Amino acid sequence: MILRRDRAMTAVLIMLDVAFHAGRSNAVSAADIAERSGLARRGIEPLLQALSRSGLLESIRGPRGGYRLGRPRRDVSLVNIIEAVLNDDPEGSDGPQGPLFHKVIEPCWSEFDSKLTQQMGKTTLDELVRQAEEAGLKRPQSEPITFSI
Repeated sequence: MILRRDRAMTAVLIMLDVAFHAGRSNAVSAADIAERSGLARRGIEPLLQALSRSGLLESIRGPRGGYRLGRPRRDVSLVNIIEAVLNDDPEGSDGPQGPLFHKVIEPCWSEFDSKLTQQMGKTTLDELVRQAEEAGLKRPQSEPITFSI
């Protein structure tokens, strides 16, 4: 279920951060992602691992390592991101119970979730990057190419 899952929203935020600050050619560190998003690095590590296992992120080792997109951002939908992290976090049965929940709330919530999933399947990471740019956020400048003879 997608509706109001902090894990899912955090994964989308991580992917957007990587797309916005690194793309497919550069890499950003987990520490930088955590700092920009106001989250604990320890808390985002499991999500970074799940996103890497799914192929959405590529993990780069070494002193200039970090994470970069594993696929072009136009090919990554929000549903791809959410499914990658929710598959590692199955929902427990410790939620609401009772006949009102099972006969009214749960079917209604499932219908909302289905509609939301359809819309999120149409929304790509590329669209979110464009929204960030339109909102006035500045992407980091890549280092200029310098030649010396």
